[in-house]
Amino acid sequence: MVFDLTDEQKDIQKAAREFANKEFLHETARELEKKHEFPKELYKKAAQLGFVAPYVGEAYGGQGLSILENALIVEEFCRADSSIGLAVDLAALPCKFLYRFGSEDQKKKYLAKITSGEYGAAIALTEPDHGSDITELDTTAQLVDNHYILTGTKTFITNGTIADFYTVLCQTDPNADPKYKGMSILVVDRGMIGPNFEVNELGEKMGINLTSSAELVFNGLEVPLENLLGKEGKGFYQAMKFFEESKIEIAAQAVGVAQGAFDIAYKYSKERKQFGKPISSFQAMQHKFVDMLIKIENARNLVHKAAYEFDQGRQTHTLAAMAKLYAANIANEVTYEAVQVLGGYGYFKEYDVERYYRDARILSIYEGTAEVQKNVIAAHMFSKN
Repeated sequence: MVFDLTDEQKDIQKAAREFANKEFLHETARELEKKHEFPKELYKKAAQLGFVAPYVGEAYGGQGLSILENALIVEEFCRADSSIGLAVDLAALPCKFLYRFGSEDQKKKYLAKITSGEYGAAIALTEPDHGSDITELDTTAQLVDNHYILTGTKTFITNGTIADFYTVLCQTDPNADPKYKGMSILVVDRGMIGPNFEVNELGEKMGINLTSSAELVFNGLEVPLENLLGKEGKGFYQAMKFFEESKIEIAAQAVGVAQGAFDIAYKYSKERKQFGKPISSFQAMQHKFVDMLIKIENARNLVHKAAYEFDQGRQTHTLAAMAKLYAANIANEVTYEAVQVLGGYGYFKEYDVERYYRDARILSIYEGTAEVQKNVIAAHMFSKN
């Protein structure tokens, strides 16, 4: 079993690290957070260097990289700065739907604008009354002639106010049994916002404040039939396949956030003196860093294994859930300890671990809560004879 990266993968990792360390400045992140503003220019710069949705094929402006290579980039971005790294990655995450399931016309229309940094996107799955349970939906789409009539509400939609298009999961067959067999995904363009489509910012939140979190309200919106993603009735299955891949990416975000917080705390421990010597010289502090390092390395190995298995074309639904669950937990634990290392200073925004700590909290919630990931893993465990 080979654990080392290839020379090409090391070069990709190094290039992502150098770019992010140069461009993703903590001072910039703090200013953007105050303004609740998306890092649009940094997103475009990252795209110009091929770091945005790099797994997309070259025919659509991507690099055709593997999911493991994408995970390496995501980790470096979130390590350099949790807020900027997460914002840049999340704006392109929804294009997986188009790349994996879209028609040739849909791919040509949207993907090159994602990989160039011109477009950002949003995933609209979650509803007010259903949360992580997407086997039940209140959002419906009725086919009338050559268009769908879309009605319903989606909530907690990341980047909802800035997205150029939305992938919306809806019920197209109300009589399907079970319900999820009658779900489809429609691509809704930003240009459709108007009397029948409202996008409302939900307000201030704990972390990831360089992204918006919005509510989408559809009130009889006409969506062309050509905006159907793949085949009607396949939306739930498309979402499940999407999650298999996106959970690996979220797990890579978590490893990056944890490593970034560790880096800040480690540097501080070498500089901060108490009782006449650096706090890094105290055994209790050293043990704290040892525990953090082991957790991060375990999470990284699990993420890399899940990404590798996905790249081999194997079923990774359970492994992806394990990676997402564990890495997100580790990000929360490590950022907590990083704040603790800095003591009172860690509680202030100037020292950035406070922001890493807040940003990390969402990792155990979006793309399915920690409890949902445990359900996925348990279902696999106990389905075996």
